[in-house]
Amino acid sequence: MTPFPISETSPIEHGSGLPDSANVVVVGGGVTGVMTAYWLARAGQRVVLAEKGRIAGEQSSRNWGWIRQQGRDPDELPIMVEANRHWRDLAPQLDRDIGLKQGGVLYLGETEKDMADFEGWMPHAQVHGVDTQVLSRAGLADLLPGARGVWHGGLYTPSDMRAEPWLAVPALARLAAKEGAVIAENCAVRAIDVAAGRVAGVVTEAGRIKAPAVVVAGGAWSRLLLQAHGVQIPQLSVRASVAASDPLPLVADCGVAGSKLAFRRRADGGYTFAPSSFHELFIGPDAFRSLPKFVTQLKGNPFGTSYRPAAPTGYPDAWGTPRRWDADRSSPFEAIRVLNPKPNMGKLFQLRSLFARMYPDLPPVRFHTAWAGMIDTMPDVVPVIDRAESLPGLTIATGMSGHGFGIGPGVGRVVADLVQCNDPGHALHRFRLSRFSDGSKIDLGPAL
Repeated sequence: MTPFPISETSPIEHGSGLPDSANVVVVGGGVTGVMTAYWLARAGQRVVLAEKGRIAGEQSSRNWGWIRQQGRDPDELPIMVEANRHWRDLAPQLDRDIGLKQGGVLYLGETEKDMADFEGWMPHAQVHGVDTQVLSRAGLADLLPGARGVWHGGLYTPSDMRAEPWLAVPALARLAAKEGAVIAENCAVRAIDVAAGRVAGVVTEAGRIKAPAVVVAGGAWSRLLLQAHGVQIPQLSVRASVAASDPLPLVADCGVAGSKLAFRRRADGGYTFAPSSFHELFIGPDAFRSLPKFVTQLKGNPFGTSYRPAAPTGYPDAWGTPRRWDADRSSPFEAIRVLNPKPNMGKLFQLRSLFARMYPDLPPVRFHTAWAGMIDTMPDVVPVIDRAESLPGLTIATGMSGHGFGIGPGVGRVVADLVQCNDPGHALHRFRLSRFSDGSKIDLGPAL
């Protein structure tokens, strides 16, 4: 199989020297960090984005590529509707085709409960003007001609889109740089600089940057950095496996998800395949500490989580990963420049068989690439988007829980306004950091 397109051996595209100071430093070069830097630069802020490895090297390039409004938590939905508009506006400004296409997203209703859940989500779509519709069996058959299976119907949002994430996020980073953001790859932030009880900048492996504001958007690594500064978030990372096929005849132009299999058309004519509700958690120290917060999620089991005894060496929650280190010496963030988990090939081959049963008249499905990523998830499956009260000047944007790619341009705009003390334009109470320490009940919400 061909290797994943972004790795620590990829050429460094953004290697300019770091300034001594900035208005804002963004930690993490995934879609959230990139879009935060973009909107800050657009607003005239002197912003530096520091990425320990490569832009979009981790989950922001390894996701399904769905730009999905459908099924969102109701509090995320307004930001996602905004993000949908941004994707359409941004794509023509990019220096390459990112495969952005409106094909819609379809959920398969396999049980009567599925259909009831679909109906229950419809009021949220209607409030925000999203064109979601509940499909009958006949409507589903029209959308998936030739598919074999027993379904009660479906949920379909025609205005949802897709793009190729390993192309899109690097292109967005180049646009941010064009707007004036300074981006440094292979530049780990070892620590947040603190003076007089507030943020004073960051310590990177290439030196210090003075700044009154820091945004931590480090994905699976956010918890490790934050807890070193006394900011606790109950964030875990789960492994998700994905595969890409050789070109196949067109069977569905929309993204499709059932209880076990999700797939979507790719720009190269193949399909991206992933398990709909299966992830793997490597048990480590943070997993034990966070267990009480995750009880509600585990009971609902929305991720269909499987457990592994220990993470590989150097992973964020590996038993041997340091939780404290000297900022003047090499940190855990330099030990693994690009987190590149091995995919669960057994699970991916099962998906290939499921797809073959769904479309028995197609030629055999051949995978040409398979990969995995570490999804940073929160107990209630929605992110933290908030200022840290305990450390003035620090803003946190993490825990996107496997759906951060599509919403990234909207979250980035919100975070940029938070940093500048502007009205973010959306209610953010749901995403406050304090919900995990103020006695609030863990609320999974009616997301699908």
